[in-house]
Amino acid sequence: MVDVPGGQVFVQRWQPALVTSGAACPIVLLHESLGSVGQWHDFPARLAQATGREVLAYDRLGFGQSSPRSDAPSLQFIAHEAQQHFPALVAALGLERYALLGHSVGAVMALHIAAAHPAQCQAVLSLSAQAYVQPQTLEGIRAAQRFFADPQQWARLQKWHGPRLDWVFRAWTDVWLHPDFADWSLDPVLPQVSCPVLAIHGQHDEYGSPQFAQRIAAGVAHGQVLLLDCAHHPHRQQVAQVLAAAQDFLHDLTVAGAPV
Repeated sequence: MVDVPGGQVFVQRWQPALVTSGAACPIVLLHESLGSVGQWHDFPARLAQATGREVLAYDRLGFGQSSPRSDAPSLQFIAHEAQQHFPALVAALGLERYALLGHSVGAVMALHIAAAHPAQCQAVLSLSAQAYVQPQTLEGIRAAQRFFADPQQWARLQKWHGPRLDWVFRAWTDVWLHPDFADWSLDPVLPQVSCPVLAIHGQHDEYGSPQFAQRIAAGVAHGQVLLLDCAHHPHRQQVAQVLAAAQDFLHDLTVAGAPV
């Protein structure tokens, strides 16, 4: 448990069996809107083995095993994570440099962090990030509302968040469906991202089209796109391809002489 403004966050670490380079920075995972450390399942361990790097994941405040929250979700929650909670986490863990891998809104947060902390963030692997609000994004969220109205599906999700789930769910739906959030976009942030970015996106993502990845890659200084035959969870639906892409992406940066 690590102290951050407003409470404590739960952190878990995975070490590779064989470290490829003692100078390689760790990879920090940032979860999706309904996610938690536990919901990464075995992906962090497999990522550590594939890349030869330490992998860390944390539950954002209010999620998983971290301190609960009762405050109303903020429309600026993405920027707040990059400016307040994540820097406190990094300081507490003593991380001087890191690569980021985020999923969905966690990937959006990763790009905000990269823009705000260019000296520390060495690379970003973006999985299924939203670049702006598409009608498809809102339709996907409304479909999820109907899906989790089923008590059995709600109970499956509650297993990860316990009594925090009501807040977790509202923090997602209340913000993204809010009329004042309709004009949100990553466009102002992307030009400030100087590190390499690999934007991975499923061709059948229910929350947004491949245009998201293309817009991200075009907006940053050094961007690449990888489109996969899957929906919103590439690290579950195409795990071998994601692990291979992460390994190649970070290895190429190291070979090129970047301090990654």
